[in-house]
Amino acid sequence: MSKAQNTSLVPVAKKLPAVRSSRADNKIFSLYDGERHFTDREEVREFLPDILGKALARTWIDSEFQSAFDQDPSGTLEAHGVFLPTNMTIEFQRQNSDRPRIVVYEKRPDSKFKVRVLYLQLVMMAGR
Repeated sequence: MSKAQNTSLVPVAKKLPAVRSSRADNKIFSLYDGERHFTDREEVREFLPDILGKALARTWIDSEFQSAFDQDPSGTLEAHGVFLPTNMTIEFQRQNSDRPRIVVYEKRPDSKFKVRVLYLQLVMMAGR
């Protein structure tokens, strides 16, 4: 008999596990390509949810990013090239660990109160 005869129905070549380079990780997990400076509430409501969706998803799979985002959400976004208007703040809230959410607030001039502009929360749904 020959050395090793493959009797499988679909021959599969043995390959080593894929290894990502650190440069590739940054490109794959980029929140925004380049820099984005938001100027008003309408821009924030229209374009920021896509960026925050990436950030929220990344908090689920990247513990280093989650701890940085938990401590300083605005600073983490700025490190990735996303800048909010000066009158807006962002909070990463985790009432329970299953469903964290990101909330963006706007503080109007000469006011003690902040108004919620938007919030984003991942919800898992099952269908049948």
